[in-house]
Amino acid sequence: MLDLQAARRDTPGCFDRVFLDSAGSSLPPTPVLETMLAHLRREAEVGGYVAADERLDDLTAVKTSLGRLFDVPETSVALSDGASRAWTSFFYAVPLRPGDRILISQAEYAANAIAALQRARATGATVEVVPSDPSGRIDVEALEGMLDERVRLVSVVHAPTNGGLVNPVREIADAAHAVGALVLLDACQSVGQLPVSVPELDVDALSGTGRKWLRGPRGTGFLYVRPRLVTELEPAVLDLHSASWTSADSYELAPDATRFEMWEAGVAARLGLGAAVDYLLDLGVDAVSEAVAYRAGHVRDGLAGIDGVTVTDLGEQRSGIVSFTVDGRDPQEVRDALAERSVTVTVSNRSSTLLDMTSRDLQSVVRASPHYFVSPSDVDRFLASVHDIARS
Repeated sequence: MLDLQAARRDTPGCFDRVFLDSAGSSLPPTPVLETMLAHLRREAEVGGYVAADERLDDLTAVKTSLGRLFDVPETSVALSDGASRAWTSFFYAVPLRPGDRILISQAEYAANAIAALQRARATGATVEVVPSDPSGRIDVEALEGMLDERVRLVSVVHAPTNGGLVNPVREIADAAHAVGALVLLDACQSVGQLPVSVPELDVDALSGTGRKWLRGPRGTGFLYVRPRLVTELEPAVLDLHSASWTSADSYELAPDATRFEMWEAGVAARLGLGAAVDYLLDLGVDAVSEAVAYRAGHVRDGLAGIDGVTVTDLGEQRSGIVSFTVDGRDPQEVRDALAERSVTVTVSNRSSTLLDMTSRDLQSVVRASPHYFVSPSDVDRFLASVHDIARS
């Protein structure tokens, strides 16, 4: 069981407000902040190059920690400046030709869908949507009916951005692999709040970010690539870090997942990412997952009991994201009214998950995402605030 008071002591920002936006950009714990500030001070003393050279082992350890988190070798992990950059660096490396098929989900994130549509237009491939089942999850039976040897890649969003749904990743991966398709997992909203073991999920690639449930800094991301694919795929963009210039007319790709990285990076941010991963590993992923689920359940049940409030979450297994609407109030108005009461939530708009929200006739929803450092009294304060807003 997590020590709530210790977690809150490490999170000074949670004392003067109810913070329910870890699905957006969470509050970093003190060790993450101290790690980053210490490196920035060192850069100011000796310059960025010298400061980075002093931390080479620590930078390598960031991949080691991510490897531990996902149960994969560190050589299969690449670092990036965000989840979308990580996702696209793999996606654009997958060869496509006319007639190839890309499958996306009903709850696909906008950045992924736009990239898929762009590549389809450029290569002659097609983008097709796998329908959802009655619970809102990807319909595995429908997926199996769509799969054939022309399906090159199946994109799966583990936990969509606009609600508490969790998709059945392993069932999807098993079905896709049966026809030789690759599975790219967007784990942006799951890493840090749910156990994410690559061997158990059996995906070919996984992308994510540091700033959400991991409680790391903005401007950080990561990509896992199945080891055999690392040496088969060539990223669309290379530099002197991802490859070596070997002669006037040749270059050699990095032999591991480094080929999916670029040379320039915010070193302080990457060290902060490593500190965030280590902080999570020290707490225990299962303990964090249990705490998040409990708090989200408290939020979800409480909202369901308020007249005029509709919880819009789908799915059977639920994540720590709770989405809702208030009758007669625009979600932006609800967000702003809560902010006036020192309660931080955000709004998820139709443009982020166009297919899903259009099918449900939702323009936008309020999104609350309580992490493990949120106290029961915080949740009660949030629910009382929503109750007051719904009555006003």
